[in-house]
Amino acid sequence: MDIRISFGFGNNEKSIAQREFKGKSLLKELDDYVVLDLETTGLDPDYDDIIEMAAIKVENKNIVDQFQSLVNPGYEIDDFITDLTGITNEMLKDAPGVKNVLPQFLSFIGDSVIVAHNANFDINFLYDACGCLKPSMYFKNDFVDTMRLSRRLFVKERHHRLSDLAERFGIKGSVEHRALSDVIKTNQCYDYMKRYAKNSGILFESLYPLHKTGVRASDITATTSEFDETNAIFGKIFVFTGALQRMVRKDAMQLVVNMGGKCGDGVTKDTNYLVLGNNDYCSSIKDGKSSKQKKAEKYKASGRDIEIISENVFYEMLSENS
Repeated sequence: MDIRISFGFGNNEKSIAQREFKGKSLLKELDDYVVLDLETTGLDPDYDDIIEMAAIKVENKNIVDQFQSLVNPGYEIDDFITDLTGITNEMLKDAPGVKNVLPQFLSFIGDSVIVAHNANFDINFLYDACGCLKPSMYFKNDFVDTMRLSRRLFVKERHHRLSDLAERFGIKGSVEHRALSDVIKTNQCYDYMKRYAKNSGILFESLYPLHKTGVRASDITATTSEFDETNAIFGKIFVFTGALQRMVRKDAMQLVVNMGGKCGDGVTKDTNYLVLGNNDYCSSIKDGKSSKQKKAEKYKASGRDIEIISENVFYEMLSENS
């Protein structure tokens, strides 16, 4: 299926079947790597755009260089993104577009292994942006996800956001949702987990799972009693809104429950993910958000552990953890 996406490239189109050249997710202890982070207008690369890129280059465990740039998406961002990131339309007005920033960013990264928190989010945006810049260009770098690493090392912990890790590891300063600040925090968290593993006698290779199982609320019960407690869905509460395109809502809920997750009928302070059906998700909508989405945005802005994701991102979570 051809999917239209912009990334500030005007009316360019890209046909996305799957990210077949995407790099591998690694669990490795590295001394040389690049830590990166993006700020975006939303969570889905098919609809949303990059508004900030940042990275630091680490060689022999030392930071040797850094990169940071705002990116003008070609339209005004909404108040929710400004409140979350602190990035305003005034700040973006004179910023270069992604077609100018991306080549510089890719040159800075080179063929380094990437370290990022919730890395698939950033990698997917870069992969698709590369395809818009040049159809034959692929972002192939392998990557280490500090969120995934935290889930493997600290199985009993429920929350693995960057802010959770920073607080748990005693890393001072708040997570600001600005790219360069979050890059530095991510690197500090990665350093902490490498030390923790070494001091605990844990080899990173041992963190790879030997086997992983495949996932309206109170009416849905799991058809399996075996769960991989390190997957991103286990123990998380999912709520759906709108009509899903690829399956009925009941089947989507069943998939969640079969991976050890939970489903809710409405958004509450305990909800972790709100999945937006296709009819609810459109970057051009300003005041047409569902009541569930508005409630979720309010909880997100207040610091609750909740993410608002599209149907596409939901299926990626399933595939990456099954």
